[in-house]
Amino acid sequence: MSGARPLPTVINVTSVLPRPAAAPEPVARPRHYLMCRPAHFEVRYAINPWMRPGEPVDRGRALAQWEALRQTYLDLGHRVDLIDPVPGLPDMVYAANGATVVGGTVLGARFRHAERRAEAAEYGAWFTAAGYPVVEPEFVNEGEGDLLVVGDVLLAGYGFRTDPRAHAEVAAVLGREVVPLRLVDPRFYHLDTAVAVLDDATIAWLPAAFDAASQDVLRARFPDAVVAHPADAAVLGLNAVSDGRHVVLPAQATGLAAALSERGYTPVPVDLSELLRGGGGPKCCTLEVRP
Repeated sequence: MSGARPLPTVINVTSVLPRPAAAPEPVARPRHYLMCRPAHFEVRYAINPWMRPGEPVDRGRALAQWEALRQTYLDLGHRVDLIDPVPGLPDMVYAANGATVVGGTVLGARFRHAERRAEAAEYGAWFTAAGYPVVEPEFVNEGEGDLLVVGDVLLAGYGFRTDPRAHAEVAAVLGREVVPLRLVDPRFYHLDTAVAVLDDATIAWLPAAFDAASQDVLRARFPDAVVAHPADAAVLGLNAVSDGRHVVLPAQATGLAAALSERGYTPVPVDLSELLRGGGGPKCCTLEVRP
């Protein structure tokens, strides 16, 4: 891989990581997001347990809900760029899977399922046209679906989609330590359905979504994490987007919203129930472009 940075450590999932310093009061900072309008959204195949091709989808409702999410980000002061939707790629709305961007470097995606593979080229082309250096991956990684930035580390999910062999590649390209975490519940097929990054030192998560070793790692590193109730996780409440203070999350995850409020965060509920039919929520629809 030409131009790759020196390979940082990929932390073994059984490692005991140091306790972080106490988290400061929640503080928002402006973010840059990439989104894709669900102009061609439909559920015509099933590649996760949320998808039921026999049930009709209201595309107009999906568009309205997505537009409300976009407007929410704009109202919070964030920048939102748009990639053009492509006919025949109904899941392109789930922009988080299209790449991972750290320090202005883009690691492209490589999808496990054939139905989504063409999306990777579309997202790569957008970033190239926008002037970002793009590295094409060798192994399957599904972008921010399985790669979540928390401070100076990358939490890396595997078990259903991303190939664990991608973790060393991720570390080399993006220059961060990588912490592998094994997902075990097919409802939470991507890491961003089981972990929400709240700020550079804090997460919310569902322990039952992970194997025992991964639970130990997360408890060691984030002893003060918000633990989601299974009922909130079951509506993809953890598929949330935080700017450090404001946490945009599914409106149905009322228990999680209350828990976040108690910690000083400001929950911002949105209804993405139509896009949930494809297995996604706010985070799935939102790719962060980190300078």
